[in-house]
Amino acid sequence: MNWRKNLWSLWLGCLLSSSSYTMLMPFLPLYLYDLGVNGEKINLWSGLILSATFFVSAMMAPYWGKRADRAGKRKMLLRAGFSLGSVYILGAFVSSPLELLGVRILQGFAAGFVPAALAIVSSSMPEEKVGWGLGIMQAATLTGTIIGPLLGGILSHIFGIRSSFIVAGCVMLLGTCAVRMLVTEPLAASSQQTGSVANDLKLALNNRPFIWILVLLVLSQMVVMLLQPTIPLYVAELQGRIEGVGLTSGIVFSLAGIAGVIGAPLWGRLGHKVGFAMILITVCTGAGLAVSLFSFTESILSFGVLQFVFGFFIAGVIPTVNTITVLNSEPCFRGRAFGVIMSANQLGSMIGPLMGGIISNWIGIKTTFLYTGIFLIIVGVAIWYKCSRKGDKSLSRGLLLTDKSFSTNIKT
Repeated sequence: MNWRKNLWSLWLGCLLSSSSYTMLMPFLPLYLYDLGVNGEKINLWSGLILSATFFVSAMMAPYWGKRADRAGKRKMLLRAGFSLGSVYILGAFVSSPLELLGVRILQGFAAGFVPAALAIVSSSMPEEKVGWGLGIMQAATLTGTIIGPLLGGILSHIFGIRSSFIVAGCVMLLGTCAVRMLVTEPLAASSQQTGSVANDLKLALNNRPFIWILVLLVLSQMVVMLLQPTIPLYVAELQGRIEGVGLTSGIVFSLAGIAGVIGAPLWGRLGHKVGFAMILITVCTGAGLAVSLFSFTESILSFGVLQFVFGFFIAGVIPTVNTITVLNSEPCFRGRAFGVIMSANQLGSMIGPLMGGIISNWIGIKTTFLYTGIFLIIVGVAIWYKCSRKGDKSLSRGLLLTDKSFSTNIKT
């Protein structure tokens, strides 16, 4: 089996998956206007529609992960890809906000493309290259977050928002067809395990190192999503007018994405040399310092530079967490492991925007930036303290909080 072929085929699949997703998500509040929602109700419906998918996906991810380990990760990858493509197209034909909410709920049930892709990549690659490979996959996802909104904005401007749903669905379906033709799943990557999803969750959550990983992922994703709704408002404040905020904010967001594309593979490769625990300490602390400095910026230029720095550091969290999980689990468990990780990611994505709106209204945007940055620095210090209790060996070995119980408890 050619692991390079799997890697680059799934890189393309994740790029198209991320592009199709972000082609739609930023424009859902605008779509509500087309569906006749006005006034204060727009905020309520936007919150419901944006959070519904995250919530359902978080609940379903462990189940799909278990199915991936039992029936095959490639089958679950194709199931998710074809289902998501169909749901996206269905979104073009809704006529009310309630129908759009239903489509978003279906999208949550269909999710699971990226975790299945990561499970296949990690099971295919040589162990010494896993960190780099998962960094490459993270870069594909981040690249999609740059391409998607740009393409979605152009399509919605020229043809209307409904056209974006159809194009996103077709892109997802074409990407899935390509994966179907090119990707081969390792024969040893599936198992005939028994037991319920609840037992799998109990197995994972009884393992303290894995809980640390999940908590870190929830917190980091929560921070990223917490900042998103506040950044356009801060951009408007910096430039002193509301006109052109959409374009300027888009550029600022893209800077973080570009930095992430550059940083993710580098952090993955470096983790094998200096230890993945050290990478987590570095990226959390570096991202925290950048966010703290947001509150002292007085120009769009300096804010954009700090966004780039933040994106470069924060991009190291997800591939590092994924690599730590891979290095401490058997291939036959990775579908379930990535399913639980996806649940943590989605929960952070759901909580973040809600907290961002509440906190920024309460203490102001600049203070929100400062406290968020301090919080990330504290997370980095906590990881260092936890690892230092096990001695320097745990850092140089490249495994976060790893002991024999983690290696055995997370296996089937």
